[in-house]
Amino acid sequence: MEATLTTTDTSSQKQPLIRRRSWDEWALGCMMIVGTLALVVTIVLPIYSLLSKSVQNREGNFVGLENFTLFLTTPSLSSSIGHSVFLAFVCTLIVTSLAFFSAYAINRTCIPLKGMFRLILVLPILSPSLLPAISLVYLFGNQGILKELLFGESIYGPIGIIIGSCFWTFPHALMIMLTALSKSDARLYESAEVLGASPWRTFVTVTLPAAKYGIISVAFVVFTLVITDFGVPKVIGGQYNVLATDIYKQVIGQQNFEMGATVSVILLLPAVLTFLTDRWLQRRQSAQLTSKAVPFAPKPRPLADKLSLLFMLVLSGVIIGIILMAVYASLVTFWPYNLSLSLKNYQFDLMDGGGWASYWNSLQMAAYTAVIGTLFIFFQSYLAEKLSGYGVLKGFFQLFAILPLAVPGLVLGLAYIFFFNAPNNPLNSIYGTMTILVVCTISHFYTVCHMTASTALKQIDPEFESVSASLKVPQIITFWRVSLPVCLPAVLDIASYLFVNAMTTVSAVVFLYSYNTTLASVAVLNMDDAGDIAPAAAMAVLIMVTCMGARVVHWFLGDVLLKHTQSWHKR
Repeated sequence: MEATLTTTDTSSQKQPLIRRRSWDEWALGCMMIVGTLALVVTIVLPIYSLLSKSVQNREGNFVGLENFTLFLTTPSLSSSIGHSVFLAFVCTLIVTSLAFFSAYAINRTCIPLKGMFRLILVLPILSPSLLPAISLVYLFGNQGILKELLFGESIYGPIGIIIGSCFWTFPHALMIMLTALSKSDARLYESAEVLGASPWRTFVTVTLPAAKYGIISVAFVVFTLVITDFGVPKVIGGQYNVLATDIYKQVIGQQNFEMGATVSVILLLPAVLTFLTDRWLQRRQSAQLTSKAVPFAPKPRPLADKLSLLFMLVLSGVIIGIILMAVYASLVTFWPYNLSLSLKNYQFDLMDGGGWASYWNSLQMAAYTAVIGTLFIFFQSYLAEKLSGYGVLKGFFQLFAILPLAVPGLVLGLAYIFFFNAPNNPLNSIYGTMTILVVCTISHFYTVCHMTASTALKQIDPEFESVSASLKVPQIITFWRVSLPVCLPAVLDIASYLFVNAMTTVSAVVFLYSYNTTLASVAVLNMDDAGDIAPAAAMAVLIMVTCMGARVVHWFLGDVLLKHTQSWHKR
């Protein structure tokens, strides 16, 4: 009887079909709408403008695929497709192999100094892609100190592009590969050993299959980075045309914006294909480490350890050598006739194409990008993950947030010209200002930061929001007191990532700067064009040193702030 009464009483309390939202949920929902519209304006509409421009003539009339036909039937232009694909394929093969064996040496062998090797191997990510190209000119150019090693071949062409591209894409591949090889079940290796499998057979049947998705992901990432890169082929490519330099020549050299848009769309295709393939691979990937797994600990193998150590020493030596060559070239008074060291090349105000103002502009732009970008990206990611309801809006937001990953920087920069420079655009006033540089840089690197923030937020139990709602605590307070402190390591990572990439990027901003907003990375390009190669090397080195300083600040803030916000994480 008592159970019946209880059941009847419960059924009589009907839940409303639509839950009544609190005022702060409405406010946060409006903020998410604003954030979604911001992505539409800064990402979707510029890309639409680019696609529209590729099917128009100079008068703005629709011509269908006429521009694409003209591109494919012009030998000097269409050859760029074959060149770009060839370079990307060779670099992908080289970098994927080097990254795999480097990650294998760090995670699966007993070599000493692993921490030092990891630090050295990621140094290229702190420098603009122009730095290795300039360094290669001093090493293997017409007056290079090692030009005899090329046996009469010229560094200005595919050889130089391949070496330079491998240098700056290697850290990106290494970080992915380190993750792919970081976790493994020791029981698989023990089983192979019990069954009498040789080390090579164990490597082929256990290690490689476990890392196959990481290897494929690295291959697609490197292929996309190389085929869309602008800096290396511009400096050291010579007469060897590629798609990225064709866009620059069509827009800057010939003012042919329609053909530039056409080449951009062609360049967009491999990036989109890579993006879709990578998403497909992520869905197929299964967990390699179960709850019953035993952590793998490498055992000493004298021969393998010695070969791995030799490999790491040679690879680290090559990376340090290229960086030190750029540093040395920036300090030489007049190469190769006066090798005395001085700071003459750092007098940027006396050089054509660059000045100290460019460096300060880059610092300002990078700081704005780091602060504004981090605040916007993390807060919008929080709304997408933790705000209840708004399912359709969240779906569109996630789509727009992932889209920049498939858009090369050079393509996005050109799209910004077509959209923001349109006379009828109410945002036309920001064109040529620092604002558009900051907006474009944030948009270009939005996806990685969004994924970082979302990953950190997913690790927080949704019960925090439920409890705060039951206690009538506004959700924005929960965000400030719980989510932000817990995710502070990810927030610092996002800020550091944005700052470093804002300092080193070339392709995304090369079309957007004005006389008053020249940037350090663009100044490197302009000084190289003007023949001031040593000052260009000096500016590239200065950018790298600045990024190193930013990393040091990141580590320091992490140590100081995390002691106060992450103490709950320690026993």
